[in-house]
Amino acid sequence: MGFFGFLYPWGILFQLVALIHFIRRRPDTYWLWVIIFFGPIGALVYIFAEMVPDVGLLSIQFKMLERRKRINDLEALVQVNPAAGNYEELGGLYFENGDFTRARDAYNHAISSRTDSPDPFYRRAICEVELKDFAAARPDLERVFAKDPKYDFLRAQGLLAHVLANTGSPDQAAILFESVTQISTLSETMFNFACFLQQQGRLNDARSWAQRILEKKAAMPGYLKRRERPWFRKASSLLKQLPRAD
Repeated sequence: MGFFGFLYPWGILFQLVALIHFIRRRPDTYWLWVIIFFGPIGALVYIFAEMVPDVGLLSIQFKMLERRKRINDLEALVQVNPAAGNYEELGGLYFENGDFTRARDAYNHAISSRTDSPDPFYRRAICEVELKDFAAARPDLERVFAKDPKYDFLRAQGLLAHVLANTGSPDQAAILFESVTQISTLSETMFNFACFLQQQGRLNDARSWAQRILEKKAAMPGYLKRRERPWFRKASSLLKQLPRAD
């Protein structure tokens, strides 16, 4: 029967599965042409190169189920024992689920005048940034930055610069962005800096920073490329908005 004979009844299925995964995961565009033009062989290559490594995501799904159960338990617990620690743990679980509105509310309950740890303020600030409530995020991030300018491997500093840019303090934002990008290579910080430069009319500089994000791809292992895909897509989209340098 041979290998190609084996592929014949399954080829369309392989291609369909590969295309569905491509649409959901949005890897590099060239994979679409590999799947379409190389038929079942191309689909198999894609499956082994892109889908098999994603099998590890199944463990994440199980963790999400466990997290949901713990959330239910904590939601019941805070009704009878509204301790700050319970609310902080609940906020962390909401945060991991991407439910930033509920996470912020939980952190509001967890934070008191006696709270001296920067972590709940920092996490609440991230929720506020995700919700585009930059005015609320600013004092939280300023508090974290004052306590530890390098908090969370300089991500806090990069987020503060982003918030300053969105709360009417472009000069302060520029100083902080210039400082943090000398050290940090976080795609999030680089992208926010590029957007800030675009807003300031520094289009060539904005293009340069967006390109730097994409240039990181070549040296990244596969698992990091998959994690960074959202930032690669955002950088590519930003580049399309910017006129090319003369």
